[in-house]
Amino acid sequence: MTAFTVDDFYSGRLKVYQPKQGFRAGTDSLLLASALDRFTEGEALEVGCGAGGALLPTAHRLKRARLTGLELDPEMIELAEMGVEANGFRDRITLAHRSAADLPETWQNRFDVVFSNPPFFELGTIQTPGTGKQAAYLESITLKAWINAMLFALKPKGTFVIVHRAADLARILSVIEHQSGEITVLPIHSYPGAEAKRVLVRARKGLRPGPMRLLEPRYLYQEKGGERCGWTLAMQRDGAEIDWN
Repeated sequence: MTAFTVDDFYSGRLKVYQPKQGFRAGTDSLLLASALDRFTEGEALEVGCGAGGALLPTAHRLKRARLTGLELDPEMIELAEMGVEANGFRDRITLAHRSAADLPETWQNRFDVVFSNPPFFELGTIQTPGTGKQAAYLESITLKAWINAMLFALKPKGTFVIVHRAADLARILSVIEHQSGEITVLPIHSYPGAEAKRVLVRARKGLRPGPMRLLEPRYLYQEKGGERCGWTLAMQRDGAEIDWN
């Protein structure tokens, strides 16, 4: 098994087992978890859950939901299983070892919420990432196919949430705009004056297409090299919910 660390999330209220080398959960994972409504009930699916960097915080926040984590890498599944056990989520989290390109037919229109932090880059667009990071950074299937898999599993009127590179916003919208409504985009900037590096996108499957809402930017830091903003601290320390209004 890969070497791992045991990391405290939410001021020590949550344990996450992560590889020492490779993709390690950070701000993107916590943004994704905090973007979900804490009162969500029913079933939620994370496509590409890795070692549980967003899945476990989501289970901590969404206490009324049952969660499924889909992951192709068997070592990440093993670390996620350790996190499920350590945090007492065995009755609410199921892990599925399979590809986003190979969802079972029984998953069609099954989940009330589907969320994801997909791999960021198309093959051939960047140099090969470091050891253990290939699966998290390089697309194994296209972003379009990944999003379509999410929508395949989502119930009609269910909620779709994704965190991704701001540079790929057009690619995301081109897939979801004809399959969903109530599309809302939240740009995430490091600090005022910096370009947006991330976007959170939320939509509801099968609703009539309408005007997209583009929210005011959120800044992680008060200034370049400065202190974290209050909402950032609340998200990182306590799992505070992101305000979509």
